[in-house]
Amino acid sequence: MKDRRTGERLVALALLGFLLFNYPLLAIFSTDTTVFGVPVLYAYLFASWALLIGLMALVVRKSG
Repeated sequence: MKDRRTGERLVALALLGFLLFNYPLLAIFSTDTTVFGVPVLYAYLFASWALLIGLMALVVRKSG
């Protein structure tokens, strides 16, 4: 039963990643402004990628 929940959570995270890296959200952050000298789009991509990796680590660690 734990393996099924883990798989479901990982699929949900994959769908979240699909939504985070899809056109509408990328268009919102595609501006000329910067955050600490880094363009907002790059900061968003890096932060959302790091968030997904952290959430996947939590899901996998809790299952094991």
